[in-house]
Amino acid sequence: MAVCAFLFPGQGSQYVGMGKQLAEAFPVAREVFEELDETLKQPLSKIMMEGPEDELKLTQNTQPALMAHSMAVIRILEKEVGLNIAKDVSFAAGHSLGEYSALCTAGVFDFSTTAALLRLRGDAMQNSVPKGLGGMAALLNANMEQAQLICQHSSQSDSVVAVANDNGAGQVVISGHLDAIERAIAFAAEQGIRRVIKLPVSAPFHSPLMVPAANKMQEALSSLSLNPLNCSVLANVTSQPYENVQEVQELLVKQVTAPVRWAETMQFMLDKEVEIFFEIGSGKVLSNIMRRTAKDRQVYSVGEPADIDQFVTIFSNSKS
Repeated sequence: MAVCAFLFPGQGSQYVGMGKQLAEAFPVAREVFEELDETLKQPLSKIMMEGPEDELKLTQNTQPALMAHSMAVIRILEKEVGLNIAKDVSFAAGHSLGEYSALCTAGVFDFSTTAALLRLRGDAMQNSVPKGLGGMAALLNANMEQAQLICQHSSQSDSVVAVANDNGAGQVVISGHLDAIERAIAFAAEQGIRRVIKLPVSAPFHSPLMVPAANKMQEALSSLSLNPLNCSVLANVTSQPYENVQEVQELLVKQVTAPVRWAETMQFMLDKEVEIFFEIGSGKVLSNIMRRTAKDRQVYSVGEPADIDQFVTIFSNSKS
């Protein structure tokens, strides 16, 4: 049987219409979206499927919405295809909020708890820094060492910028105070990095400015009883599998302020000879990064009904 991994997208993969076709085609998907609305006491599924886009892009909405789309796909695969996470999935990994989707898939949190945690996380991250003071930017054709040098050079005692995501394929994202990001952009050009894209985000995620959000997540996570992992989940903070469920609370708190080590996470799975990668949920961001990183592996996106049909074929062939 082929070694298979599931990838779960993070913020930026949302779009108006997400989950709509799944809900129309599969009753189990409708049940997921109904539970989402009931948990959050808000018609979030309607915003996902119909907009407006401005409401969907609010961090406190985006985070549980993306997780719900991913989990709707998981529930369809379990019910309609006979997927058994413990037997059929060697590794699960998610980008930032996607790590919560991976942990929900692995049974650590139930769906309702995951949705509530991500609503809290989104609110806390948004409120950690006054609007207009922080931001993020992507350095293209840069490596981690260059990005760290740029951040060190551009940070001051009261205005900092730090590496937020090492996405691989030459993309490193930095995050922090807007004036520090402007200094970083200027210094990056001096270092020969010509393409820097400011990201349309509402807060400086995965930076030291997120300490207030980390404290709120510490409080929320410490009160929960967690279930054992039923498949291997890789942590953003370490790029390694969780050794036990006790690590989950500690590393999810650190994840709020620490960089997402996605390039190393992908390399870990490649080194473990994962042959097939499925991005589960909205968009194709992670599958496109993986295709650029490892051209010799099979990479698929599973987010719409037609993708379910393709999954059935690939899944059946991988088990033979």
